[in-house]
Amino acid sequence: MSSPTSTPVLSLRGVARSYPSGGRTLEVLKGADLDIFPGEMIGLIGPSGSGKSSLLHAAGLLEHPNAGEIVIEGRACSKLSERERTRVRLGSIGFVYQFHHLLPEFSALDNVAIPQRIAGKSRTAARARAASLLEQLGLADRLEHQPAQMSGGEQQRVAIARALANNPRVILADEPTGNLDPATSESVFKALYELCRVEGVAALVATHNMELARFMDRVFGLKDGHLAVRDLG
Repeated sequence: MSSPTSTPVLSLRGVARSYPSGGRTLEVLKGADLDIFPGEMIGLIGPSGSGKSSLLHAAGLLEHPNAGEIVIEGRACSKLSERERTRVRLGSIGFVYQFHHLLPEFSALDNVAIPQRIAGKSRTAARARAASLLEQLGLADRLEHQPAQMSGGEQQRVAIARALANNPRVILADEPTGNLDPATSESVFKALYELCRVEGVAALVATHNMELARFMDRVFGLKDGHLAVRDLG
């Protein structure tokens, strides 16, 4: 983990998010502040409906907060055009979701290569990077398998490789093992943890799994719209 004296790769400053709900306004985030440094793995815990996904969507420039600022690699992003926000997402952020969202008609190798091709990388370079990531994740013998030919844990490993394919500075993961059995969940999380360490990527991981949260460098709880450091002992 990098020293907190380094520049944050991702900062949230006073981020607020609300939604209309049944004729009233539901305030989910009420001024969330957070700095994430290169190489850190940060856990985000809280009950369902506490705003974890909303915070990740704001941090990943998928939604506009009602107030506050998202700063990625020193760049304030709230006033960027949609095209610029898309460019920042493609170049700096990787996403891992509870469900893998792999393209069913493509192999594991192609699922990881396609985002790189979209970013402008050559076919040869994209496939080489994809193969390297998949091999690091223990999938050397699954490169040409389609998602339906793979287990749930294997599919989620492919999703992790895809998230890391374009050398992002930060991974945002929303319950990345929530759809897996406990043994597979631990295995997949450790794969994510170790590969982020190898790649030097920061990660913000929302999870209900308190055992997995103990692996994190720091853990924050989200309650009543605010973030607070949690000590898991």
